[in-house]
Amino acid sequence: MADDFFNDVPARIGFGGIGSTDPLTYAVYEPDRLVLGRRMADHLRIAVCLWHSFNWPGSDVFGTGTFDRPWLGASGDPMAAARTKLAAAFEFIDKLGVPFFAFHDRDVAPEGATFGESAANLAAIIDEIAAHMDRTGIKLLWGTANLFANPRYAAGAATNPDPEVFAYAAAQVRQILEATHRLGGANYVLWGGREGYETLLNTDLRREEAQFARFLHLVAEHKHKIGFEGTLLIEPKPQEPTKHQYDYDSATVHGFLVRHGLEAEYRVNIEANHATLAGHSFHHEVAYAVANGVFGSIDANRGDYQNGWDTDQFPNSVDELALALYEILRGGGFTTGGFNFDAKLRRQSMDRSDLFHGHIGGIDTLARALLVAAEMLDGGRLEAARDARYAGWDDELGRDILGAGSSLATIADRVAAGGIEPKPRSGQQELLENVVNRHIWAADR
Repeated sequence: MADDFFNDVPARIGFGGIGSTDPLTYAVYEPDRLVLGRRMADHLRIAVCLWHSFNWPGSDVFGTGTFDRPWLGASGDPMAAARTKLAAAFEFIDKLGVPFFAFHDRDVAPEGATFGESAANLAAIIDEIAAHMDRTGIKLLWGTANLFANPRYAAGAATNPDPEVFAYAAAQVRQILEATHRLGGANYVLWGGREGYETLLNTDLRREEAQFARFLHLVAEHKHKIGFEGTLLIEPKPQEPTKHQYDYDSATVHGFLVRHGLEAEYRVNIEANHATLAGHSFHHEVAYAVANGVFGSIDANRGDYQNGWDTDQFPNSVDELALALYEILRGGGFTTGGFNFDAKLRRQSMDRSDLFHGHIGGIDTLARALLVAAEMLDGGRLEAARDARYAGWDDELGRDILGAGSSLATIADRVAAGGIEPKPRSGQQELLENVVNRHIWAADR
C-alpha cells in the first residue's frame, strides 16, 4: 500500500472485535463473516465518495476550510494537483479496506476553459484512475456528472430554459457515462440538484418536465448503445439547493418514470438525509422503493435532528439503519447497488486521521445493523405478524373483492345481505417495536 498521506495508519484497518480499545480497528465489520449465507462485504458493498472526503476543505458559508488536506493545496498545475488527490484517495480507500468508491467528473479532473479542454483533462485522469484500480483492486460503485456547480447550471441542466445548457450537460454526461463504462462501474447516478425552481413566476412546469424526461431518455438510449450493463440511478431530494426539486422523493421519481415510460430504465439511489428532508423516514423511502421495484442503491449518512438542512453526517444509529436493511434483505439485497458513504466530517474534525474514524464508525454501525436485520428476517416474527394482518385478503371475500367479476354494487349487496360486520383489530405497534428492540439487544448473542 502507498504510504504518503496517512502515515499514522500504517496498515489496512483490521477487525478488532467489540472489546478492542484500538480506534483504528473495526468492532463489528468482518468482510468475510457469513450473514444469511452471504459475506458481510457482499451484503453491504461499501463505497467511499471522493467529493466530501477528498474535495471538501471543511469550509462553510461563514468560514474557510479547516481541514488538513495537503492534496488541496495551491498548485501551479491543476492536473498535477488532481493526480495527487487521487493518490491520497486510493491510499485511504485501500487502507480502509472497502471494495468501492464513487465520484463526480469534476471531483477528479479540473474544468478547463472550453469543453474540449475539460474533456481532455477527464480522459487523462480516467487513465490514472484505471491504473489505481488495477493496482489496488478497488472497484467503481458509480460515476456521475457534476451538473450543478458551474454557473452555467444556475437554472438547471436538463430543465434549463437555454437549450445550449441542455446540450452542454448532455455532452458532459456522455463523457462520464462512457468513462464509468470503461472503468467497469456498477451504476451511473443522476442527481438533479438544480432540476427544479426557485420561483414559479418564471417557471414553465410542463416544459421543464418534458425536457427532463427527454434528457433521461437520451441517457438510457446511450447506455444501451455503448453496452453499459450497470444500473441507471436517480437520487431523490426535495429541495436545497433549489426551493423545489422535481425528484422530491422515491414516490415522486417513480411516478415520473412511469409517466414517461422510463420505469424499466431507472432505479433510485436513496440518501438517508434526503429522506428526512422530504419529511419521511429513511425506512419509509427504502420500503417504498423495494415494494415498487425501483430500489437501486444507498447514500449512507444522516441529518441532525435540530437542523433543517442537509448536514451529511456519518451514520451512527443501528436502530434506524437496521429497519432500512431489513427492507433491503426482504427485497433480496443489493444487485448492483451498495452503501456509498456520502458523508462528511464536522469542520472541527481537522486531522487527516479523522477521515478514518468517521468511516470506521459508520461502517461498524452498518455492520451491526446488518446483523440485527438478518436476525429479524431469520426470526420471522415481523413477517408472521404482517402476513396475519392481511390474511383475510387470501380468503374468499378478499379474493372476490380483488377479482375481475366484482363491482361496487356486488360488494355492497354482499354486505347488505348480512354476515359482514367487521370488528376493529389491534395493529400491535408497541408489541412489534418491542420485537425490534429485542433483536437489536440480542444481535451479538
